[in-house]
Amino acid sequence: MVEAKDAATAPYFTAMRAALDGLEIYLARPLGPDALLGPAALHVLPYLDRLRNSLACWQNRVDFTGQFRIARAESGFPVFQNALELENDREGAAQRLAAMPKASALKQDMVDFILRKRAFPGELQSQIAERIYLERVISGEVFSPLVLPTTVNVSVNPKTRRPSCLVTWAAFDGVSTLPMIYLATIEDSSEEMLRLLVTSEGGLNRDVDIPLPVGGLLNPQLARAFDAFCIKNSAYSLTPATIATNMDRDFPTLHPRSIGRVVLGPFYSAGITENAGRVTDILSNVRRPENAWVMTWTVQEVFSKREQPAVNGFFSSTPAVQEYHIETHDLEAARMGVSTYEKHALVPHDAYQALYANGEAKAIFENFKVHVISGGEIVSEV
Repeated sequence: MVEAKDAATAPYFTAMRAALDGLEIYLARPLGPDALLGPAALHVLPYLDRLRNSLACWQNRVDFTGQFRIARAESGFPVFQNALELENDREGAAQRLAAMPKASALKQDMVDFILRKRAFPGELQSQIAERIYLERVISGEVFSPLVLPTTVNVSVNPKTRRPSCLVTWAAFDGVSTLPMIYLATIEDSSEEMLRLLVTSEGGLNRDVDIPLPVGGLLNPQLARAFDAFCIKNSAYSLTPATIATNMDRDFPTLHPRSIGRVVLGPFYSAGITENAGRVTDILSNVRRPENAWVMTWTVQEVFSKREQPAVNGFFSSTPAVQEYHIETHDLEAARMGVSTYEKHALVPHDAYQALYANGEAKAIFENFKVHVISGGEIVSEV
C-alpha cells in the first residue's frame, strides 16, 4: 500500500482520471462499439462517473487528513478502506456541515489571521478543505462498496413472452480492491408482471409508463429481496456462473438469461504502482508523466443455453431452471466460470510507443485487445 504522506498522489489522480475519461470515450464511441457488451456498454458510463466523483472526493480528503492508500502492488486502485470511509462520511456529511462555519466566514477568518499573525492559517485551511470535501460528498453519486441495482431497459422476449429487464449494479470488492459493474438480463414470469407488461399479442404494453431508469428491480414485490441478493452475491471471488445459478435458485419467477461483469483493473501508473515491475519501469521513461499509465479491464459473460421448463406435479412442483454455458474448451473461461470473456488494455500513445520500443508490447499485451488513445481518439486492435 502507499499512503498520501509517503508519495505525491496528485500524479496518480491525474492518471486515473485520464484513464477513466479514455475508457468512457472507448465505450461511448458511435462506431465500433464494444463487441461483447454491445449497446449495453453505454450503461457502464454512469459507474465511471461515480468513480470520477469518488476520486475527486478522495483528493479533497487528502487536503485535510493526509491519508489515502493505494493497492499499488495489487490492483493499482484505491484500497477498500477508502470506499468505506467515503460511504461513512456521506451518511454524516449534512450534520457535519451544519456544525461548521460557512465557507465565506472561514475565508474571511483566513484573511484576518494572515493580517494579524503574519503567518499561514493552516488549521483554517484544513477546515475549508474539509467543508469542500463534505459538500462534494453529498453533491454527487460515488462508487460505494455496493451500488444498488437499477433497471435500465425493459422489453419482452418474443419466444417466452416474458418481460425482460436489463438490470445493472456495481460493487467495489474489498479483497481484490477491484471495482466491478454487473449487467444482467432477467426475465420475470410472475403473474402480475405478465399481466401488466405483456400484451395479448406478446409485445410490450406501451400504455404502461416506465420512467427508466428505475431504482431497483422493476418488480416491486421482489425489489428489496433482489437488493439483498446483490449485497451477498457480488464478490469478485464468485464467478458469474455462480451468481446466475444462485439467482435462478433464489427467485423462482426470475430467470437470469445472462449476467455480464466488467472488472476494472489492474491499473498501472509510473511512480505509484508496483503491480507489474517491468511495465512500471518502462512507463517511468515516458516523456509526459500524465501519459505514463495503462488501464486494463475484463468483460465476462455467462448466458443460458437452454431452460428446463417448470414441472407442475400433483404432489410437488419445480420452477423453470436455466442451464448455463461454460466454455470448457478455454481453460481461462472455465476458471472464470463464464461462457465468454474479453481482456482489454487502454494505453496512451506515448506509453505504447515506450513499451513497443523496449520490445515488451507483444509479451505484455498477449491475449489483450489493445486500444491506443491519443488526442481524444482511440485506435483499437493495434
